[in-house]
Amino acid sequence: MHIKKILREEFPELKSRLPTLWTRSYFVSTHGHVSADVIKKYIEEQKGV
Repeated sequence: MHIKKILREEFPELKSRLPTLWTRSYFVSTHGHVSADVIKKYIEEQKGV
């Protein structure tokens, strides 16, 4: 079974929110002098947004 099918079955809301799960785009960033703990905390806080 394809991973996309599995994801869409487990998370049906993806179908309406994300017409496609993979694109050719990408994101790259650096964090400079910020600790890994600060980055992890930021990511966790973004999950509720």
